[in-house]
Amino acid sequence: MEEKVCVLALNRIFGHDPVVGGGLISHFGSATAVFGATETELRALLPGKASRTLSILSADLENEQRELDSLLENNLDFIPLTDEAYPALLKECNDPPIGLYYRSGSPPEKVFGTRPAIAVVGTRNLTPYGRQWCVEIVTALASASKKPVIVSGMAYGTDFTAHSTALGRGIPTIGVLPTGIDTVYPFRHAPLARMMDEAEGCAIVTDYPPGTAPIPINFIRRNRIIAGLSKAVILTESRIKGGSMITARFAADYFRDVYALPGRVDDLCSQGCNLLIRNSMAEPITDLEDLIARLGLGSGSPRSKASFREAVAARCATLESRSRADELLSTAMAIKQERGISVSALAERSGRPFHEIAADTALLESWGFISIDLLQRCSANSV
Repeated sequence: MEEKVCVLALNRIFGHDPVVGGGLISHFGSATAVFGATETELRALLPGKASRTLSILSADLENEQRELDSLLENNLDFIPLTDEAYPALLKECNDPPIGLYYRSGSPPEKVFGTRPAIAVVGTRNLTPYGRQWCVEIVTALASASKKPVIVSGMAYGTDFTAHSTALGRGIPTIGVLPTGIDTVYPFRHAPLARMMDEAEGCAIVTDYPPGTAPIPINFIRRNRIIAGLSKAVILTESRIKGGSMITARFAADYFRDVYALPGRVDDLCSQGCNLLIRNSMAEPITDLEDLIARLGLGSGSPRSKASFREAVAARCATLESRSRADELLSTAMAIKQERGISVSALAERSGRPFHEIAADTALLESWGFISIDLLQRCSANSV
């Protein structure tokens, strides 16, 4: 427990410079020994870092003990770099966090290392194309004979879609926060976090101390951890500049595989993915069976287009009215054929009243066959 308290203190001091903090632990043999070092020893090892030396010498470890006690009382934990439970893949990086704050209903031994970790990241402003293929990709990964854990950043758009699809398909997911472990960011994702707490093998982690706010620079450290935890990173949609592009660069630095979903040449939301593919920094995703094989997950059984019709038809068959069932199936297939089509466009093309099409889409969404965004654009989901 004393070692954990000392690592907590070092993480506060060297969180933005984990190489130095980790180097001190390695040099002295433990974090506890670092706080037993003399000023002369520390100044010799930290030239030009007088403030850091002073921080170590003046550290109030009782505060860190109180922080640890508070974590444990709230069913949270802290995993030091020196602990056997620390993720082995992350420890292989040249700049691993000194420790990880940990929130989960499962012990870390069941979260890290038991399944291959695959990161799925991308833009917050998902297009219908990006949302559909994020769902398709995670669904395909869940169908693999060797099922992975999905890693992402708890943000809007791609991250939320990846986490929620993983939970819906019965595979675990790990969320990495840009804030302290005592909160969830964005705050609207608190229900998602609770679902992850209750699902076996899921976890939420961060290297930021409790009370840390989501300021922009924090997201870089968050992206570093996403890449470091994962054996491969998948980008679904990304602009030229964005957090997912930073994650991809970290992954390349850590010698992890990077895959990107190609997009239209004129689509801003796909320019980052297309650039990574063009510069040979990422492999293009053109076939889900091939992706599963290249990730070393064995074989899979991604759903075919025909299965969408069959699933919708089977659900519609439970309705008493045959004509109503045919109308719903027709609406569903129109959405399947044209991703992002609006409710008004569906009504115009079908020649049916708007209120009837709106009722169709509402029912299909409640059944889970389609998704409707804030602009009333419809997209077919995987089934």
